[in-house]
Amino acid sequence: MESDPVRDQSTELVFRLMKLVDIPHILIIEREAFTMPWTEEAFRNELTHNHFAKYMVMELHGHIIGYAGMWAIVDEAHVTNIALLEAYRGRKWGERLLDELMKTAAFLGMKSITLEVRVSNEVAQNLYRKKGFRPAGTRKGYYSDNREDALIMWADLPEYGEQGMMEGSVDLK
Repeated sequence: MESDPVRDQSTELVFRLMKLVDIPHILIIEREAFTMPWTEEAFRNELTHNHFAKYMVMELHGHIIGYAGMWAIVDEAHVTNIALLEAYRGRKWGERLLDELMKTAAFLGMKSITLEVRVSNEVAQNLYRKKGFRPAGTRKGYYSDNREDALIMWADLPEYGEQGMMEGSVDLK
């Protein structure tokens, strides 16, 4: 049986806490992934002043290829952003990144997780549904670039330690 080079590489993915020095790499991903990318100042503020913010990066061979962020407030996590470099999409690594974010949220004691996604972004919606997210309403005109509506989605998180949650998780305290 031949080995799958993409699958083999996925075992080399490293998840760690985002640092200020990572911001230039994150901005490249932002500009590639979003029509309204966050600024350097926005990320700097999240990492230095927002005590609710938790951000992680995904590395392959020491290079940042993706990142995800959330706000952990009381017992709810709100996904702020999740993105991969375009060259690494289509390998189920976005799913791995979301898994790590959800594990981290559970580790931090969050009971549920929410996000907004463009109503036109069916690829992302399908991933979120696969991970247990359910539609819970819309925010009309949420995206300022084109006034597109956002679908609000929620998922329950298992308690930390359930279903192998402890394995491979990062500590983002």
